[in-house]
Amino acid sequence: MSLYQRVAELSLTVESVAFERRERETSKFTRATTVVSLSGAGETGRGEDVTYDAEHHPIPDEFDLSGEYTLDAFADELAGLDLFPDAEAADDVDPHFRHYRRWAFESAALDLALRQADTHLGAELGREYDPVRFVASPVLGDPPSADPIREWHDRNPDLEFKLDADEDWSSDLLADLADSGVRVVDFKAHYEDAEVAGSADPDLYREVAEAFPEAILEDPAWTDDTADALDSARSRVSWDYPITGVESVRDLPFEPDWLNIKPSRFGSLEALLDTIDYCEENRISMYGGGQFELDVGRRHLHLVASLFYPDSPNDVAPSDYNDPEPPENLPTSPLEIGDVRGFR
Repeated sequence: MSLYQRVAELSLTVESVAFERRERETSKFTRATTVVSLSGAGETGRGEDVTYDAEHHPIPDEFDLSGEYTLDAFADELAGLDLFPDAEAADDVDPHFRHYRRWAFESAALDLALRQADTHLGAELGREYDPVRFVASPVLGDPPSADPIREWHDRNPDLEFKLDADEDWSSDLLADLADSGVRVVDFKAHYEDAEVAGSADPDLYREVAEAFPEAILEDPAWTDDTADALDSARSRVSWDYPITGVESVRDLPFEPDWLNIKPSRFGSLEALLDTIDYCEENRISMYGGGQFELDVGRRHLHLVASLFYPDSPNDVAPSDYNDPEPPENLPTSPLEIGDVRGFR
């Protein structure tokens, strides 16, 4: 039985839908999300829409989802809805945003179904919750320097990191960072937004691969030149932005040894669990990633990581790590999961 089949027939009763906007200043930008709450039979299930355009938050209050469902039937209901009724045209909405919003509703439905059955996700999947190893993702500044890493290590010498590669990285900076606990380097070469898009420079790829001989190398552009630069590090190449389901894994330039699993990228619970099944069947190692969740979405990431890839360098540090001035008493890695009910 597949992972999805273990939960697809869980029943849920939906009586009402509610939305709450969340907003927080982070170390990088002002983040807005919307918490989706589905209520029924005395329980409430919650999910989080991580759509990046603030203009789409909160979600328009015009969805009547009341009724009796299975999780699979609820997913079918969502598939027939326009979840962005405020958009003037379908092309105005990034396809990734449609996945993010659908995940908010599906994760809320999963939480509600599990709570109404008085159970939790691990129990239904036959999995145990293990403490979650996590890394932090600091900004290195402009111009980039190793100072933010040193500041974090002054607070927690054991903290590990995921960093976004930059064409301004010098050989001296790479030398400074070489032994600082960098576990993932993200080239961000697949993003279309110019403010986010990273480098496709094969020389940078080669230098990074040599400077961090054990780090995962995420989302490189894959050309003849970059393939040659990363040839000796191919077993460490990972993908994130393109991954939305099993077919997207099969469409990669080669079958990877690593994948970054971001639940919201998949949109549906079925696509997420089928991809995890595929990775386990094909011995593809996984680690988790986040999207600056401000509420329950972060907890969802911790639970998925805890069940499927707890020992990986998961980019799911608690939200306080993204504050402009993080508090003193931050949780440390590995993160203890504690009590679980439903999907949180």
